[in-house]
Amino acid sequence: MLTAFAQAFKTPDLRKKLLFTLGIMVLFRLGAHVPVPGVDYKVVNACIKDAGGGQGLFSLVNLFSGGALLQLTIFALGIMPYITASIILQLLTVVIPRLEALKKEGQAGTAKITQYTRYLTVALAILQGTGLVATARGGSLFSSCTQRYDIISSKSIFTTVTMVVTMTAGTVMIMWLGELITDRGIGNGMSILMFVSIAAGFPGALWSIKSSGKIMGGWFEFFVVILIGLVMVALVVFVEQAQRRIPVQYAKRMIGRRSYGGTSTYIPLKVNQAGVIPVIFASSLLYIPALVVQFSGSTAPWAQWVSVNLTKGDHPAYLAAYFLLIVFFAFFYVAISFNPEEVADNMKKYGGFIPGIRAGRPTAEYLSYVLNRITWPGSLYLGLIALVPTVAIALFNGSTNFPFGGTSILIIVGVGLETVKQIESQLQQRNYEGFLR
Repeated sequence: MLTAFAQAFKTPDLRKKLLFTLGIMVLFRLGAHVPVPGVDYKVVNACIKDAGGGQGLFSLVNLFSGGALLQLTIFALGIMPYITASIILQLLTVVIPRLEALKKEGQAGTAKITQYTRYLTVALAILQGTGLVATARGGSLFSSCTQRYDIISSKSIFTTVTMVVTMTAGTVMIMWLGELITDRGIGNGMSILMFVSIAAGFPGALWSIKSSGKIMGGWFEFFVVILIGLVMVALVVFVEQAQRRIPVQYAKRMIGRRSYGGTSTYIPLKVNQAGVIPVIFASSLLYIPALVVQFSGSTAPWAQWVSVNLTKGDHPAYLAAYFLLIVFFAFFYVAISFNPEEVADNMKKYGGFIPGIRAGRPTAEYLSYVLNRITWPGSLYLGLIALVPTVAIALFNGSTNFPFGGTSILIIVGVGLETVKQIESQLQQRNYEGFLR
């Protein structure tokens, strides 16, 4: 594998792409440490230290921003507005006929949907930026130190507008950097930046585990966490690569004097067809009741129940709701992203059939049956992986932030596998051995 990397850097055009990608990654991390105008950076650092490095309600967004959210930097919103906009457009494609027609137009339609995604990203960035500034000014961002510190000293409208515009511009720049990686670098740009954001927090989290450990100076806990992380990575790689291959046979067709078709192929149905989307959906949905209670200040019975049961990550009600939402969204996302009837119609149109299954409606029913069967283990796997951080924090007495969270591992492994495959394919085009021998 190291030899293959060396060969990749020996190839001029591939080396240029790799160095360009690394340069964008460095620039992205630098921007995550530039504070927004109007924020007292020293006070923010003191609040982060008092809060223990994170806040439960903002942990997901802070994860995707590489820690920039709680530091209130120009990249505080991170890649989250773009992810949310992409998911919303993907869901609306199923509901709105106009978007569905654009999706079927090919490259031109895809470019139009991408443009809509950019516009929606800017709108969401303005909305989230305004909410973040209001949260920081109201004292809800760092509840443990609001009595002693004032994060934003100025209360003027000009300062608020400047902060929101700066954060929105930072999100637009992140989106531009991601598109640059996609066009001129290696891999999908947005996925690479997400990978960098999550991986940036690993060293600090691991060292905090070592520092707070009690056995053998913390080294025992450190190596136990490393071992758990390796086991989780191996499990995620195994499941992410697992797929059910549905054999497809194409009948021979005579057009003029030439024979077409007669080939055999397969439809790969992944066990985890939904990827990390159900985890993001479930986490975002569980934040809503807690945020409503936090901003409304209500003391009604329902608000007290939410405060007790849905704001603590280790509460049984929270864990049960989180797990069930992940399972539900796994089936929901698979249902809207894979249409068995459309696949069956396309197969019938081009003379394809599954051996032993009649073309048309029986094929669609068979694909739907297989998809439901393999989605069950995939959804349960997502739910269990997502609950690992809570169990790990409970084992370590909740004193540290477990770095190998379910969402983190799923994204890092998924992006890593796709990037390695792209490098491998480019190496194979140049007749190199690649990673696999």
